[in-house]
Amino acid sequence: MAQLKYWLWLANLPRLNNQMKLALLEHFGEPDKIYYGEKEEYFLVKGMTRPGAAALEDKNLDGTDRILGDCDRLGIRIITIRDGEYPDRLRNIFDPPLLLYVQGRMPRFDEEVAVAMVGTRRASPYAVEMGEKLAFQMAGLGAVIVSGLAAGGDAAAHRGALLAGGLTAAVIGGGHDVIYPRENRSLYEDIAARGVILSEYPPGTEHIGGHFPVRNRIISGLSLGVVVIEAPERSGALITAGRALDQGKDVFVIPGQAGDYRCAGSNALLRDGAGLAADAWDVLSGYAGRFPHKIRSLRMAEPRRFSSGERSRSIRHEKPPGKQEQPAGEKEKPVLDLTGGHGLTDDQLRIVKALKGRTVQVDDLAEETQLPVRRVLSALTVLELDRIVAQETGKRFSLTVRVKP
Repeated sequence: MAQLKYWLWLANLPRLNNQMKLALLEHFGEPDKIYYGEKEEYFLVKGMTRPGAAALEDKNLDGTDRILGDCDRLGIRIITIRDGEYPDRLRNIFDPPLLLYVQGRMPRFDEEVAVAMVGTRRASPYAVEMGEKLAFQMAGLGAVIVSGLAAGGDAAAHRGALLAGGLTAAVIGGGHDVIYPRENRSLYEDIAARGVILSEYPPGTEHIGGHFPVRNRIISGLSLGVVVIEAPERSGALITAGRALDQGKDVFVIPGQAGDYRCAGSNALLRDGAGLAADAWDVLSGYAGRFPHKIRSLRMAEPRRFSSGERSRSIRHEKPPGKQEQPAGEKEKPVLDLTGGHGLTDDQLRIVKALKGRTVQVDDLAEETQLPVRRVLSALTVLELDRIVAQETGKRFSLTVRVKP
């Protein structure tokens, strides 16, 4: 704990950029030696300025005590660049963060097929759909989806990974307790519970514009490659792609409609040689040989989980005995048997039972099942992908199967 105070002191000193802090660490060896260093020795570090040396003379540790208290209250761990848990992928980029604030389950990134997915905040409906679908497919195959928890394309990537039951990592440009954007609060909570949220900024830090290009190097640094979902000619997603290329990482692009300004930048990347990302295997095929124990069969890329497993065995086509009549429209429907291993979650089961023989709107489903709307929507998305329900006009849903009993 004592050493961690010096790490926090160094990481949060003003008027010193990250590269200068890394240079100080290389020269002195440990943060406490920097803390107790002499002004004359600071100038032995290449690039040291007078304002930087003056900043190093501030030995006040009150701020570190506040950060440690906030982290303890919020359930945040701190890992430094010298810790074994710190990923080598990130440690080996040009400008790695001195430390990371971690909330949630930190994967061993060096052993994972981590793929970054980034896109414009003002994403088109097509980009949101494709980003979510591609993330769903890749997470289902075993990839870890990394993104920035921004609105639009980033949020779609995180949602897709969570819907597949996969692992997703969010790298944010501020403190963990400052939710940005506000509409992503529920998504933030889901990622913190089932994935990991990372930041190089301490609790209480606002998400200001200058932080986002800086955090993008972490998104690409943790990943083997970056998928650009959609990006206009000036976009933070293109900055992330540029960082990835600088780091020697792969860049892929979901193709967009020609002439649409929202994908002018991403389509230009395709023109200039980026890889095509039309489906999960376009991205993951190049990594399957290196990580055979992580990437599952290609057949799992399709998000139609009736094809195998417990749930498919509970669904079957039935032919009624003799001349038994069936209601009109029911003759060709498969049967979902709820008496055995149907494979549904509790939320999905509630919704299926509520929809039996009816067509119901989302708000009504939420009221009847006593579930939050976001959980109803999440369950409906999976049920729709699994072809158990179908969406009709007016956000109304109905079953595409017959339920037994």
